[in-house]
Amino acid sequence: MAFDDVCVLIPTFNEAPTIGSVVDGFIDRGYTNVLVIDGGSTDDTQTVAAAHGARVIEQRRSGKGQAVREGLEYIDTKYIVLIDGDSTYDPADADRLLEPLFDGRAEHVIGNRLAQLDDEAMSRLNQFGNRLINSAFTMIHGRDFGDILSGYRAFTRDSLEQIRLSADGFTIETELAVAAVKHRIPTTVVPIEYAPRPSDSETNLDPIRDGGRIIHALYSLARRNNPLFYFGSVGGLSILFGSGVGVFVGYEWFVRHISHEALAVVSAFAILLGVQLFMFGVLSDMVVAVNREHTRQVQALATQLRQESTDTTEEASETTDETPEETTTIDAEN
Repeated sequence: MAFDDVCVLIPTFNEAPTIGSVVDGFIDRGYTNVLVIDGGSTDDTQTVAAAHGARVIEQRRSGKGQAVREGLEYIDTKYIVLIDGDSTYDPADADRLLEPLFDGRAEHVIGNRLAQLDDEAMSRLNQFGNRLINSAFTMIHGRDFGDILSGYRAFTRDSLEQIRLSADGFTIETELAVAAVKHRIPTTVVPIEYAPRPSDSETNLDPIRDGGRIIHALYSLARRNNPLFYFGSVGGLSILFGSGVGVFVGYEWFVRHISHEALAVVSAFAILLGVQLFMFGVLSDMVVAVNREHTRQVQALATQLRQESTDTTEEASETTDETPEETTTIDAEN
């Protein structure tokens, strides 16, 4: 394992009871480049992390997503491991996450907690929410990543430079998963261990509030990645609503001989709006498809040009190395 090429990034906020064991777990396995980005903890998180051998940076703004963005400013390694500081993930699984990156089989690896989940590690409400969100992600974006909310993943720095992260809080994992689909980043999933949170450590996640934010972010991000679903779903609901009102108006007119002119206008308006939204979604989807193809061609051309530039540089270097020898031979003959 090329440990010198890996940086372990740990966003924290009030993780003093657990951050020490997390840092030790990585350093004991040879990952000496451990970076803790702290969101202004009010306990001893920063002191404990530094005492156990981690670099500690206090982020300028709060939020896990902000921590990831700021952390990239201090990382110059080729590979990055992202993990929570709550001691629910096993540092030993880092080798398993990095293996597909080192082998060149992927540029983004997600640790799947749900593959072999212990019932005590996650409440039934959280399990239901995770599976609901993963099912929605698969339906909207067409990829099954198993556990898009996992806080344990690894990626190449080059893959992160392809995307623009904007999430501030716990929606960062969702944004990373959507970006992997949007930019066609080779992504794979590996099963990992997930342990119950230690009793002396308090969670920063609110299942209802943050779950709602994640679902909202998942739907909002579909606007640029799957506009047909984004506009088509609203259009479909509008058509269903208009059709329902229309059925009521028709029943009242033909059966009870009661006229509802206002409701009839509402019904027609809702149906027309739904059709227009659906058509707009179709057109937007076509534009996105063309843009993706153009982006793919540009990336392929850029890769080809970089390769040709590298080959040219190597040939020039070889020619430069040979020139002094030839000159020496000529001088000797003279």
